[in-house]
Parts: sequence; C-alpha cells; structure tokens
Amino acid sequence: MKALVVGGGIAGLGTALALADDGWEVEVLEKSPSLRASGYMMNILGPGFAAAETLGLVPWLRDKELGTFTTHLVDREGRRRVTMPASFAEGARGSRSLSLFRGDLEQALFQAASQRVNIRFGMGIATVASSSKGTIATLTDGATVFVDLLVGADGLNSTVRSLTFGDGYRVDKPYVLAACKLPASPSTLPAESATTFIDPGRTMGIVNLSRDKACAFFTYRCEDPDAELDAGVVASLQKHFADVQGGAPEVLSQIAESPSTVYFDRVSQVVMPRWSKGTVVLVGDAAWCTSLFAGYGGSLALHGAQTLREYLSGSRAAAELSARLDAWEKALRPVVEKRQKEFKQSERYFSPTNRAAIRLNELTLRAMLLPGISTLVQRSIQRKKF
Repeated sequence: MKALVVGGGIAGLGTALALADDGWEVEVLEKSPSLRASGYMMNILGPGFAAAETLGLVPWLRDKELGTFTTHLVDREGRRRVTMPASFAEGARGSRSLSLFRGDLEQALFQAASQRVNIRFGMGIATVASSSKGTIATLTDGATVFVDLLVGADGLNSTVRSLTFGDGYRVDKPYVLAACKLPASPSTLPAESATTFIDPGRTMGIVNLSRDKACAFFTYRCEDPDAELDAGVVASLQKHFADVQGGAPEVLSQIAESPSTVYFDRVSQVVMPRWSKGTVVLVGDAAWCTSLFAGYGGSLALHGAQTLREYLSGSRAAAELSARLDAWEKALRPVVEKRQKEFKQSERYFSPTNRAAIRLNELTLRAMLLPGISTLVQRSIQRKKF
C-alpha cells in the first residue's frame, strides 16, 4: 500500500512514521526548502505523549525537555502581581508529559521518519483526483503519481483541503498572534522563569530558561487583522506593546533584528463536517485546527497520526479505506470538538474584556495556590489531558 503525505510538520511526519511502521510505502512532500528549526514551546501530554511513546520518540525528546518553571504575572510596568511556582506546574503536568520547542519535536520526527520514508523538500501538490480505488495527484514539478492514500497534513492553509473539499472551512478570529524562539536570553528578566502580561484585549508571554531556550508570545484583539499582517510583525507589535515593560522592550528589539523568524498570523480554527473523501484524508491543523488559543495542536496531531495507523492497520486495498477512515474520524472527532469548544474559555484568559475580568483571573490564580485547593486543581488538570 502506497501513501503520499503532503506536509512535513508534526502531523505529516508523525503520520508518515506511523504508517511506515505498519508497512506502508510512504513519501512526504514539504513545500518549504528545508526543515523548520524555529517555533514556540508546546506541551505534549495525554494521548499525545502515548503516541510519541509508541513512535519511539520519547527517549530523544527527554533530552530536549524544557521542564517546569516559575511564572510571574506582571502589570504594564513589569511589577509582579501573582507568582505561580514551578512546583505547581510540575504537579499539574505529571510525569507523562513533555514541554518542548516545536522545532525540536519536528527534528525528532524527521530523524525517525527519514530512515523509513522518502521526504522531498521544495515540493507540493497541484491537483487531486480521488476515487474509491485510489488517488491521482499532480505535483508542483508536473509529475503525476497514483497512491492508495493521500494524506493532507499541510496545515491551516491546506492545499489538499482546498483541492479536495473546496474553501470555507477556515474560521478566522479577530486576533493576530506572534510567536518565536528568541536568539538570546532577555537580560532584564529572571532566569528559569516565565513573565506574563495580560491586559484588556492583549497578552504577552516571555519564557527565559537559558541562552538557547528563550521564546516569546504576543497576541491582541484587532478590528482588521489583515491590516496588521500587512503592516508587518515589527510595526504591529511596536504599536500594541511599546508601552509595556517586563522584558517587552528587549524582546521587541530582538524581533526587529530578525522578523523572518517570527510566526505572525491570524488566530484561526478549521471546522469541517468530515475529514476524508474517497482515499484522501486530512490530519492535524488541515482538518481540525483548534487555534493557538485552545492549544493541544501538537498532541492532537500525534494522537491523530497514531490512531489513523491503528484504524488502517491490515488494509490490503484502497477500496477498504473509506469505511476505516470513517471509523477513525468517528472515534477522534469528540476529542477534537471538545478542544475546539475551549476557544471561548481561552479567549477570556488571553483577551479579557476589562480590568474587572483581569482582577478575577488574578484572584482565581491566588486561590489555586492555597493548600488543599492547589492539589485539587492539579488533579483536575491531569484528568483533563484529552
């Protein structure tokens, strides 16, 4: 059985590796010229951690583990309002979880997958014709291939999704978001800690662990996200965060020196009535982007890849795939929809409407640190891992 995977990110490489482990002949197309090395930090937990374990990634990823750290919630002048100790996060996460930079996870997947599958950079897909017997795809170099299964794992702006299902499934929110790994540790912030600033309609987060383990996150509500994107990340962040201290000036200066390393886009979700058609299936953000507000993107991508392998295991002909893809989606969709619905809750945290809401958030955080309540909250968080 042959599979063509479009997209060389977490979902694509994870799916390629999982299918190869089950005996599929797999080729991966990635339109970028090389593997991406940057990216913000992410947590891999619950079924996502179990998938990483099954794929044999955990030993390598443990060496890249960022661990837990103290988080300081600050005001606009950088004065501390609430401090969440590292021990709280450690208790909430548990031992079966990983905190990583996105680039490190993709590197681990690439190292594992490249030994089993053919990965072609600088290559994409131009046309798709699917049937119950397989899929004919034309590549961007003009070549035509026939495969038993085409996997669209090409992210939020998926070409496979557009070619197979049409447009209209991306749901844009009135926010933009910037996230990046920093070239240098911010000297104005304490080491081994995170600094978070939350204001009506905007949030900033800076993680400062060591020289090569620092990253930043900015998001804000806006009337015209397209205008913000057209203005560029440097001008837009200066416009909305120039009045903030708490490490912001230093980080904004670093971003101005290397804006091309920053992920800067709308906050969006992808909502679809189904994820497969014939012998084409979407995985990861291409199918169900939860948004960076709701999170769990990396864990859902790995879990989706591993469960797809399980549901397709034993397939001997393309004609069998449709029913198996339907069964896979039926099992996974409740998990995805639960996470997508959490956008509203996350929105209240990342973009509170007024200062009363911010004050309530602070009081809630302080209450979570009280003896007895702290343990209950940690247990509740652990139970919510999918």
